[in-house]
Amino acid sequence: MCKPVLLACDWGTTNLRAWTLDAAGAVVAEKDFSLGVSKLAPGEAASRFESEVRPGLDATGLPAILCGMIGSNLGWTTVPYADCPAGLADLAASLTVVADGVRIVPGLRCDGLAGAPDVMRGEETQVLGWLAQHPERRAGRHLVCHPGTHAKWVLVEDGRIARFVTAMTGELFAVLGRHSLLKSEAPADDAAAFDEGLAAAGRGDALAARLFTARARVVGGKAESDSTPSYLSGLLIGAEVASVPGLLGEAPKHVALLGDAGLCARYRRALERIGVAVEAFDGEAAAIGGLFALGAPP
Repeated sequence: MCKPVLLACDWGTTNLRAWTLDAAGAVVAEKDFSLGVSKLAPGEAASRFESEVRPGLDATGLPAILCGMIGSNLGWTTVPYADCPAGLADLAASLTVVADGVRIVPGLRCDGLAGAPDVMRGEETQVLGWLAQHPERRAGRHLVCHPGTHAKWVLVEDGRIARFVTAMTGELFAVLGRHSLLKSEAPADDAAAFDEGLAAAGRGDALAARLFTARARVVGGKAESDSTPSYLSGLLIGAEVASVPGLLGEAPKHVALLGDAGLCARYRRALERIGVAVEAFDGEAAAIGGLFALGAPP
């Protein structure tokens, strides 16, 4: 087995995913920890990292690099955002040292909608890792979609993240499915209802009105209530893919999906339905690539 040279962590709101990497960036060991920042008391991250994460991966003494919400006001310390446009070199120059040999990736900020900024933490490491995996991706213009609770649509130009837009699609799906008249315990696994939702999404406009169709199709029609979560998922994702790229000035012909395979499959279905070519890539591999590119010892 190769010797580990780096401890890399993607530390999010609900979970911590950690790897030790060798000198070539290959995974030596990996482990999940139920240490999301939302579960930590203020000031607790540093001690839990030293007492649980390092020994859990036999990584005591290794240099460490962390990305994600651990750099937010809920995490270890608030790490200032770097501004777009930004590439690997920009983020590497903005890493924040929080302990001996431990650095946190800053996340990114860009001009957002209605005069407010938009921000991301963690997704930038995946996108830049995706670029680092294949040097040819660093040339030209790419539109990358990172599906999730807060989906990110990222415009990449010549190896740098130029700007991005966040869509709260995943969170909206969760809130509506738990706390509204659309709430249901049924799984969102009905492909026909999902496609029906995609069709109902139209151009993504008038979403508040389109959402009520999820209720009306059941109480005023013949749809089964158990199909509502799948319909709602299709409606929300369909509205997102139809409208959000335009906020970046894009009418995409090709989108790179980066993230969880199951969620990427839903976005692929929605994008291909409107004639957009899609390639999907493993988000975890991209995160590892980005953390290694930013944190590898010289």
